[in-house]
Amino acid sequence: MTTVIRRGVPVQLSGDPPQVGDKAPDFTLVANDFSKVSLGESAGKVRLISVVPSIDTSVCSIQTRRFNQEIDKLPDSVVAYTVSVDTPWAQKRWCGAEGVEKMTLLSDYKGNKFGQDWGLYIEEPLGALARSVFVVDKDGTIAYAQLVPDLGQEPNYDAALAKARELAGA
Repeated sequence: MTTVIRRGVPVQLSGDPPQVGDKAPDFTLVANDFSKVSLGESAGKVRLISVVPSIDTSVCSIQTRRFNQEIDKLPDSVVAYTVSVDTPWAQKRWCGAEGVEKMTLLSDYKGNKFGQDWGLYIEEPLGALARSVFVVDKDGTIAYAQLVPDLGQEPNYDAALAKARELAGA
């Protein structure tokens, strides 16, 4: 199993995250309006999936705001999600406070199935997801994957966005 660093201490993930070339595991998560959103619904589009431990922490807020700002620069053939274990209510409150309207926030608060299936769940001591970014191509294959080695660090925004642009033909 894979580990990442949290405050200088290694923590173990629930498995091994998908790698470039793997089929992206499907998911059905809850949006902040309590609708269900699945990966399969956006088939035929490029999907940018930003995964954060908790939207109410500084680095997670920075990451989500940054990708939200960048979405306008991407073609309509790209959809973007932020996934966390925060409740839909917390995600909705945060989006309202931060003015985030373009990024679709999805909650894995019920059973942590996304975290388990994607190998990103950190049971102890957090009960949260490991910071990571994936770009899934139109056919459902992982085209870009970054598991951020230290939860306190930001991801490589430029590399993820460049891959999304490339796949969208922009």
